[in-house]
Amino acid sequence: MKAQVLLPKIFNYPFTYNSTVEAKIGDLVEVPFGKNREVGVIWKNNYSEPKGIKIKNIFRKLEYSIDKNLVNFIEWFSFYNMVPVGLVLKMAIGGAESFIKASEDFNKIRKINTKVYTLNNEQLHALKYLEKINNKFDVSVLLGTTGSGKTLVYFERIKKIIENNKQALVLLPEIFLTNDFKKRFEDFFGFEPAIWHSKITPKKKREIWKGINKNSIKILVGARSALLLPFKKLGIIIVDEEHDTSYKQDERVIYNARDMAISRASFEKIPVHLVTSVPSIETYNNIQNKKYRQIKIYKRFDDYPLPNTKIINLNLNKTKNKFIAEETVGIVKSYLDKGDQVLFFINRRGYAPYLICKKCGSKQVCQNCSLYLTFHKYKNKAICHHCSFEKTIKIKCKVKGNCELKMFGPGVEKIFDEAKEIFPGKKINIFSSDYLKTKGKTKSLFKKIYENKIDILVGTQMISKGFNFPKLNCIVVIDADFSGRGYDLRSTEKNIQLYHQLSGRAGRFSSESLIIYQTLTPQDIILKELIQNKAEELLERELKLRKKNQLPPFIRLISIIISSKDRKLSLQGAREIKVKLNKINELEVLGPVDSPLLKIKKNFRSRLLIRFNSRNLLQKKISNILNGLKISSKIKLTVDVDPINFS
Repeated sequence: MKAQVLLPKIFNYPFTYNSTVEAKIGDLVEVPFGKNREVGVIWKNNYSEPKGIKIKNIFRKLEYSIDKNLVNFIEWFSFYNMVPVGLVLKMAIGGAESFIKASEDFNKIRKINTKVYTLNNEQLHALKYLEKINNKFDVSVLLGTTGSGKTLVYFERIKKIIENNKQALVLLPEIFLTNDFKKRFEDFFGFEPAIWHSKITPKKKREIWKGINKNSIKILVGARSALLLPFKKLGIIIVDEEHDTSYKQDERVIYNARDMAISRASFEKIPVHLVTSVPSIETYNNIQNKKYRQIKIYKRFDDYPLPNTKIINLNLNKTKNKFIAEETVGIVKSYLDKGDQVLFFINRRGYAPYLICKKCGSKQVCQNCSLYLTFHKYKNKAICHHCSFEKTIKIKCKVKGNCELKMFGPGVEKIFDEAKEIFPGKKINIFSSDYLKTKGKTKSLFKKIYENKIDILVGTQMISKGFNFPKLNCIVVIDADFSGRGYDLRSTEKNIQLYHQLSGRAGRFSSESLIIYQTLTPQDIILKELIQNKAEELLERELKLRKKNQLPPFIRLISIIISSKDRKLSLQGAREIKVKLNKINELEVLGPVDSPLLKIKKNFRSRLLIRFNSRNLLQKKISNILNGLKISSKIKLTVDVDPINFS
């Protein structure tokens, strides 16, 4: 008997083997491949057999399998995102050889004392609304003011799902969120969640993979890649902070985990809940078109109001060489005197984003990428935030001696130094990915915040995502800039979501909280409507603008990046590809143009943008053209379906 076996490699097709064992689609098997033994999956028999090649035998069938729903989802994922089906399988069973050899099971559940939670009327109404549809595919949006207890509502939903011997998957956009989330989970469920992300150990991955496959793990909390795990009885998917652009993976296998979560729920015939305080533009559009159900909760915990707001005009209040306005200082002191915590928010890592020599005027740019280097004081080096290239700032000047570098613009380290100078004696910490690289440092910082051993936090966008700091009652946005960047399709949408999320971090247990917006554009309409809590009106206006300009969600975009060490070669390759793609009548090919980020990791980048009707799926036709190309080995193609920016 012949069998098709898909291997977790870059191939876009399975291989034919002889099978002496009875195996069905989805069974994991061990097979010879070259000189090695590999683990693959019995696949569908709809591929042609090779001719004139000696067919090898399957060594053995393993005790694990993936179900038909996941097989179908993997094929859909591959088709939609235009990536080899073998690479998608790798995300589902990657490292399966180690699963076979290992005998560990997931840690036995350690019981933890639970807290008693009582849902208010609004939360109970939301829960009943979500529970209306079970055991079939349904997309529901749980929309709630920050601090309104959305997490508690979906925890109750999950509790009932797992009582029926089914499994639940909770997706979070960032692994940093899992620490704070884990504590809330344990308080509610009384045991530790299984947590899946790229930083967990191979041993823990083995344990979780097996526990998921045997249905001994009922709840999994994970980042993007958890979506492809082989659940045996998946009953619900929760996508928390569904609007977050971190759900988009932008390298190797490029996909949007939120969109693929909806697809997986469709294949599994189960409900999926999208949870947010301000929805993504696509989700908002689907709510308006009645494709998704929606329930809202407004009341914050104990009816605490959202923070008051104040705009400080930096054109009138800025002190030379200072980024914290004098008026801001007075307000912040009043909060510190009451024992409250204060957050200074600046969405830039490092100390200064631009370094320019006062004598020769040269700018410090990465040698590998067309990006300015950011000075990081803690390392005393200029660093590229894309390829991590580092250099010392002792640079020979074109005029005489060494460059005298002037630093422009603030980062978190600059604001940290300024805050230390203005508020001597106060305990100040930076909340940024550069400072929280280890689990130990993250835990230690959270402990200090909760025990009120920190007075002032200086943080980047990371701090806006789902954290619950009881004593944080004043937030200062150092530079509320709504101008966006030309190549970011979502700058307005992101600003609405970011500042709404940020304001929700303050005043969770106080009726006298405040968010200060320092800005050079105090009359900006987005800022004004944001302050009035008119996120829906802003999204409505953005949707109309997208429709007028023929942008998603009203049309589909596929971006193709053609990169090469030789700039001329990348442009030439792009032109040749455009000629081939123009043979497909239903689409429009824009470009080629140089990417805004022209060079990354020593490769020059040209961009083609494919635009077509949102009701059509033309990936197969486009893939057929791209797969038939005879491309120089000096050129690399990267395909991004539904790009979220044009960088």
